[in-house]
Amino acid sequence: VRPGHPENVFFSGSGDGMVVRWDLTTPETGQLLARLPNSVYALHFDRASGQLIAGHNYEGIHFLDPETKHENGSLQLTKAAIFDIQGTDGSLLIASGDGSVVKVDIGTRRILKKVQLSDKSARTIAIDPLSGDIAVGFSDCSIRILDADLAVKNSWVAHSNSVFTLRYVPGKRLLLSGARDARLKAWAADSKYGPAGEVVAHLYAINHIEFSPDGKHFVTCSMDKSIKVWDTENLKLLKVIDRARHAGHGTSVNKLLWTSHFDELISASDDRTISVWHIIF
Repeated sequence: VRPGHPENVFFSGSGDGMVVRWDLTTPETGQLLARLPNSVYALHFDRASGQLIAGHNYEGIHFLDPETKHENGSLQLTKAAIFDIQGTDGSLLIASGDGSVVKVDIGTRRILKKVQLSDKSARTIAIDPLSGDIAVGFSDCSIRILDADLAVKNSWVAHSNSVFTLRYVPGKRLLLSGARDARLKAWAADSKYGPAGEVVAHLYAINHIEFSPDGKHFVTCSMDKSIKVWDTENLKLLKVIDRARHAGHGTSVNKLLWTSHFDELISASDDRTISVWHIIF
């Protein structure tokens, strides 16, 4: 799930290779943009160019025009899965299943740099708007902090299993991480990135972290089929959304998007459904 423009628009990619545009004003019907031969785990919408970049597992990335539904080009990056795509300063940062991070120029669609950082998958990327730090989570249990040239500034074993999701807290020097070990951790985003908090947040793997538009709350989703709502200030659990309480998802919840369209929260699951939630405090 990825935001689009305007704020009521978002995009989804799926295991069957379909890339779909959705409008929250008419959420029942989606618009098919592309049908790719392999699964799509990662999407990025570049507002400057209006292009949607889809990570096509085992093939590379595709540049799609959501308005015309035409493909404007593709780029072979890796024969592995693409787990995350983030954008910064006219470039894409791509996390690959071969343990590499790739930097691509959006305008020229050229590979600017590729660095091999692990023999295990690079799973998630977060960019700190305050410092420019690039945090990358890996299946070797580590988090690595990179500079703009993709040089490693810091590296540490952060969890006891794969790091699946990273997010910088809006307006603060704090990094949150979630992993297959079901733990939510906070790290002081200074030169040392020391531990700043830890919560046993779920029963199984934490797949994604997403902040509310005002940054006061965040949500986590898990392989345990639940979504949890937290207070950003103190990492306090506020709400649990699951099948028993709210007719939630029936299998692993994989991605979240908290939109500024009436504060609606979007969740996507292995049960092949996308749900829209309005969180009431």
